[in-house]
Order: sequence, then structure tokens, then C-alpha cells
Amino acid sequence: MSHTIMDHVDVAIVGSGILGLAHALAAVKRGLRVAVFERSTAPMGASIRNFGMSLVTGQPPGIMLELAQQTRAAWLDLAPRANFSAREAGSLLFARSDAEHAVLEEFIADRAEQHGYDAMLLEGEQLAALYDGRFRHHRSALRGSQDLQLYSREAIPALVRYLQAQGVQFHFNALVKEAGDGRISSTAGEFRAEHTVVCAGHDYQTLFADRLGPMNLQVCRLQMLRAAAVEYFPLTHALMTGLSLPHYGAFADLPATAAVRAEIEAKTPALNRHGIHLLVSPTPYQEFVIGDSHHYGADAEPFNNEEVDQLLIGLAEDTLGVRLKVLERWQGVYGNKGPGPISLLAIDAHTTAVLLHTGIGMSVGLGLGERIIAAQVNGIALPDAIAGTSQSLLVPLSVPK
Repeated sequence: MSHTIMDHVDVAIVGSGILGLAHALAAVKRGLRVAVFERSTAPMGASIRNFGMSLVTGQPPGIMLELAQQTRAAWLDLAPRANFSAREAGSLLFARSDAEHAVLEEFIADRAEQHGYDAMLLEGEQLAALYDGRFRHHRSALRGSQDLQLYSREAIPALVRYLQAQGVQFHFNALVKEAGDGRISSTAGEFRAEHTVVCAGHDYQTLFADRLGPMNLQVCRLQMLRAAAVEYFPLTHALMTGLSLPHYGAFADLPATAAVRAEIEAKTPALNRHGIHLLVSPTPYQEFVIGDSHHYGADAEPFNNEEVDQLLIGLAEDTLGVRLKVLERWQGVYGNKGPGPISLLAIDAHTTAVLLHTGIGMSVGLGLGERIIAAQVNGIALPDAIAGTSQSLLVPLSVPK
């Protein structure tokens, strides 16, 4: 459809990553006319370069946990309708030492039941029973039952096709040069929109640089791999180790985690130097997405460090108990170092910029987009953790009768 036919829409969305698609989904299901603008030929950024984990267990209590639970439900609803895989096998987080095990015990005793985490601690015979004893060399394991696995490089394009079938108009190869006050200027033409939602990921220069610059935002670059086991290993759970405990909000502030931080620095300082904690996500094709490292800066340097890849492979082989053959290597990049996990900026009464400052778009994105659109349509207030002071400027969206 040409842009002359679609020159006026209810909601224009800049960016076709998971945040942009989440807002498109929330808007179109309310009968709003929606157009999505994407500078690439297809989604190419953080939303297809990730592990595909919809991680509930790792989110901190409060709004992020609520968003993760809401997002999980949305993925399960969408998967059969949009024809992509969303597996409910859950996750296993292995404690390899007494210090890591102490964090898992504290989490189960003090946090899990109080805040509604569906998780249990596996030790002894329960641990040995996993995968015919393959993981008995670990101290214990936290099984998170709410965590989903998606194969992002298939799920995100499938969601685009689903939204197209629902009437959302996608303009690919369309760079939005200016947005504001109900107008969009793009390489696909000029458009009008009652409201524009900008979900441009870690691009802090093309739009609203004057607003974003003072925030001193950074990007995070990650090294990631796709590998296959040399011997048959039908893994269904996503895997983590105690290295993830200092990184995820569900565990990071527990008193016992301080000893884990000290242990990692004392025994494996190279992991801290490269920001490495192990994640292994099985694909639908009996392969594993493995990562990751974390390097921060104003830009993502293009050079991969082989030491990082070798550390990741070694950790994965030790955790899985199998040798691996690497099939692909790539870099993930996402926005980071904001004032909190989310920034919602009201640029003007018709324009909102939504930024995630953490790499959990697949875990919270669908819930976040739903809440922002619902708040605008229904005239309800967003939690301060999402909205900040932005919502007072926004003009409500009118839903067709």
C-alpha cells in the first residue's frame, strides 16, 4: 500500500523491534489504524540477536516482575495465532559452589513465595534425576517454571506477518528523519499521526538527540554464539549458572549475593573484566544460543575478542557436560545506562519516545507496550517506574466506536 493512501493514521511507530511491535499489537487490537516505520529491510537489531528468553524468574519484585508475567501471558497467547514457537519448559539456574547455593536458598526462603515467583530448589536426587544425571556435578539448581523460550529470529518476523494480517502497515527501508506534533517525515514520504511512538532502540542520534544527549546514554555490546552438541543432547530448559546471580534483579540485592561477587572476582576475574555470565537457550532445532559478555560505551566497537568466545564456550561445555561445535558468532547491541530500566519521554503532546536501558525486551516488552497504549486510550496513569513525569503531556488516543 502506498504512503499516499496511508498518509493519516492513529498511531505511527518508529522501529520494528519488540518494543515497536508491542505498541503496534496493543494499538491494532483496539481498532486503531497503525503504521510502523523501519529503516532496515526487516528487524535487524537487538530483538533478533538475543537469546529469545522471556525471563520471569530473574526480574526484580515490583513493576518489572509484573511486566514479565504480563509479557509471558501475551507470548503464549500469540504463539499459536502467529505461528511461532514459545516453549514452556522453564529454566534451570545451577549453583556451582556453596556461596551460589546460599543465594538460591535465600531466594526460595525470603523472596519466591512473597512475590509470586514460581520456582523450586533442586538438590540431591532431584538434581541427579535431571537429564539422566548429566547435571549432577552442580551443587543445586533453581528451576523457574514461568520462563519461556522463543527463537527470536523466527518469532519476530512471524509477529510482523501477524500484525500485517491484522491491518498494520509496515514501511521497511524507511528512515524517519523527523517526528513531532502529529507529523512524520521519512524517506517513504510525509505522514500524519494522532500519536507517534518512537522505539528506536540504541539510536540516540537520529531523533530527539537534544533530549537524549543530556541523559548520557550508553550502549552495551555482547558476544554471542550458536552451537551444536557433538553428541546428541535434547535440552529443553534454558540454562544459567550462579554467574547470573549478581546480574539479575531477583537475586542481585540479596545479602548472600555479596559472597558470590567476591568469589567470582577471586577465582575468575576475567569473567568480571568482560562482564560474562552464562546463558544457554536451546533452539527448536536442537542447537544452543550461548552468551554473553557485556562491554559498555558510547558506540559498539566492531572487534570481537576471541578470549571472550573461548571463555563462553568453556563455561557452556562445563555446564552442559558436552563438547560443542560453534555454528555462528555475532554481536548483540542494546541501549544501556539510563536513569532506570525504562524511560518514557513525552516529546510533545502527540509524540512519545520509549527506551529500554537493559537487554530484557523479550521479557517485558509486550507488557510494556500494552500498558502504555492502554493508559493513553483509557486515560489512566502509568506507574511512576514507567512514566516518570511524562504522562501529563500526552493527548489521549480515541478508539473507534
